[in-house]
Amino acid sequence: MTSTRVFVAAGWLLGAALLGGCVVTTYQPVGQAEPLAVAPGSDQDVEEQAPEPPPPLPVYEQPPCPVEGYIWSPGVWRWDADGYFWVPGTWVAPPAPGMLWTPGYWAVVGAVYVFHRGYWGPHVGYYGGLNYGGGYDGDGYRGGRWVNNRFQYNTAISNVNVTNVHNVYRETVVNNLTVNNPSDTRASYAGAPGTRMRPYAPQGALTREVRYAPTQVQAAHHAAALAFPPQNAARNEGHPAVAATPHPGAFLDRGVTAAKPVGPVYRPQRPQPRPEQKREENRGHEGERPR
Repeated sequence: MTSTRVFVAAGWLLGAALLGGCVVTTYQPVGQAEPLAVAPGSDQDVEEQAPEPPPPLPVYEQPPCPVEGYIWSPGVWRWDADGYFWVPGTWVAPPAPGMLWTPGYWAVVGAVYVFHRGYWGPHVGYYGGLNYGGGYDGDGYRGGRWVNNRFQYNTAISNVNVTNVHNVYRETVVNNLTVNNPSDTRASYAGAPGTRMRPYAPQGALTREVRYAPTQVQAAHHAAALAFPPQNAARNEGHPAVAATPHPGAFLDRGVTAAKPVGPVYRPQRPQPRPEQKREENRGHEGERPR
């Protein structure tokens, strides 16, 4: 863990603590969306590679939506030099009305696992057929919809307080993935049992739409998760204590939810450096300028 990471974590966790008691009910767009100049399925679409599969998806409760207009972004495992770490699910402001979030996803390609970047767009595209929960059951998003530039929440799926959030409807959705593959709903990469390696035809047509990059707030949420040691899968054994947050970066908020003790303990396939080995590696980098 570098000093730069610790500094990033401290800054974001301090901001999270200040946000903890704040209740906002008005959505403000976060600014101009930045188009992604990458072709879906191309090498530029891949953000990172890993030599081993990600842990199963943790099971956790969705915190209540804190701001009307925010959209749920499910949690996902990401890869770093120290192995997999969990980026908590959280409620985020879309870059503009009408935008929906397509989560990033892992897929097995030969002997490696590659992570395809998430993005914003007018429709939800392919995300590996993974059951992320919170409305992302492997095909589209069932947690809400845009109507006349105002987001409506499906209370059958999304956790919203109707006292603060009034734009709601209720539509029960049968999760076919759960019904047909009850043991495979925690699959964390495309190619695992119960997932699809190729999008359905309507999802394939969506690849021609303009896609937009994650917001700066989402990028900071990812950086804070990377810098927060308890999110490391080898430490939390696949069951992160901070599985979801009500606000991006709010890891110390009293509204965070932890992973349920479901499934086996995760053990990384590659050997982890011993503490004294890590100290030697860190000592070898002393005097270098932080990147």
